[in-house]
Amino acid sequence: YQRRVHGMGMFWTIVSHLQSLTGPGLMLLYPLYASIRAIESPSKVDDEQWLTYWILYSFLTLVEMAAATLFSWIPFWHPVKLAFIAWLVLPQFRGASFIYQRLVRAQLIKYRQWLDKDNLGAGGSENQRKLLQDIQSPKAKATVEHFISENGQDAFDIIFEAAMHEAQKTD
Repeated sequence: YQRRVHGMGMFWTIVSHLQSLTGPGLMLLYPLYASIRAIESPSKVDDEQWLTYWILYSFLTLVEMAAATLFSWIPFWHPVKLAFIAWLVLPQFRGASFIYQRLVRAQLIKYRQWLDKDNLGAGGSENQRKLLQDIQSPKAKATVEHFISENGQDAFDIIFEAAMHEAQKTD
């Protein structure tokens, strides 16, 4: 029995050392190399894969940092994370692109339609577009910054909402 327990201990030691070597290589070195290649290539397909990967990896890292205590109680968390990262990274799977296409893009399209219909997107009124163009001039930006420093962000938000409401009424 002791020999079997000792053998399992050695097995987990080897697995943890292997993970400490493959983890950074799979999570950082290969994606770094592939991202540089994507920047240099004319295709946007690989850009989508690697930009999405870095967003997902950053999000996962932040969640993991925020909930470190919780993750420490999850058995096999590190191998599961490594397998998920492998799925995101490896060209055979292109998991990051899959998540972008199936989850992120669908929400983005939904959000764009909401903007175009009700707010300041491409489908906004002529007055709304003119207002946005006007407030982008350097003089307007300086005036807005001065107003906010004197009266606060809340006062500016109230005025901006009233202006948007008026712009919508005149169309």
